[in-house]
Amino acid sequence: MRLHCWRWAAAAGPLVLLAATTGHAQVADGLVSQDPASQGTTDVASSGFAQAEKPAEDVAEAKDATEFKLSAGAMMASGNSRLFALTGSSQLRIRRDANQFVNALAANISRSASEPDESMETTVENYQGKVRYDRFVGANLAPFLAVSARRDRFQGLDLRLNVDPGLAYYLIDEEKEQLSLELGYDLQYDVRRDENLEEAEADGIELDKTDVRHSVRAFSGYQVTLNEAVTFATGLEYLQGLPDTDYWRLNWDASVNSTLHGGLSVATTFSLRYDNHPLPGIEKTDAVTALSLVYQLL
Repeated sequence: MRLHCWRWAAAAGPLVLLAATTGHAQVADGLVSQDPASQGTTDVASSGFAQAEKPAEDVAEAKDATEFKLSAGAMMASGNSRLFALTGSSQLRIRRDANQFVNALAANISRSASEPDESMETTVENYQGKVRYDRFVGANLAPFLAVSARRDRFQGLDLRLNVDPGLAYYLIDEEKEQLSLELGYDLQYDVRRDENLEEAEADGIELDKTDVRHSVRAFSGYQVTLNEAVTFATGLEYLQGLPDTDYWRLNWDASVNSTLHGGLSVATTFSLRYDNHPLPGIEKTDAVTALSLVYQLL
């Protein structure tokens, strides 16, 4: 059972588009996921940590920073083809002095049928969450610890848990431009779906119910404010499995965020995930493009 899956999502209050082709897709979880509330994807459960927020130069402001963002939407179609899709995410960021806490949640569900008399099938189903703590020890340096969890039917996962300590350093840390590097360790614990284990066994492949992977992880992120309304961000991540070097992953994200009015913005994001050693029957590459309307409450 193979698939090359391209999912298109649009979450904008009353508007959302979320479609997928049939089969199973492997999204190689990574840490490079853009902020789902500000960058346009509803994808928060990376392998544990995303690019750290820019440390504020104004100490007084850094001691009292609170942000809360929501993005949600739905879409229904009927007639010759049918579609029902829901997507939503939230992010809370609290910064007090040299301490920062981030919590994010997201969910994506889609069911569709290409013919009027066909039963609707689930094509997208995942639930994600992550927490991250940063401790800024200087103007450009921040050790951090992050934990994320993901349940994804089409990755063959009942649970993917990642625990990630790391260190972030900012090469450029200006008001309108930021270039950062991160280096860290990733502990990944998977609980696989019984259905996928049975499919592998039918093909003569014996797999354990659980799996543990150790990886070293490197990440580089760049963000620039082009003008008062437009921000561009991109990030590239590489995870190398140890001691088994056959396991490695590469992730790339890019996004453009345009402010419409006040706390309302439109964001477009492209994400590419590559896993060199996925589960049997799962494709190595997955791509997601998202268009969202996002509102920042705080």
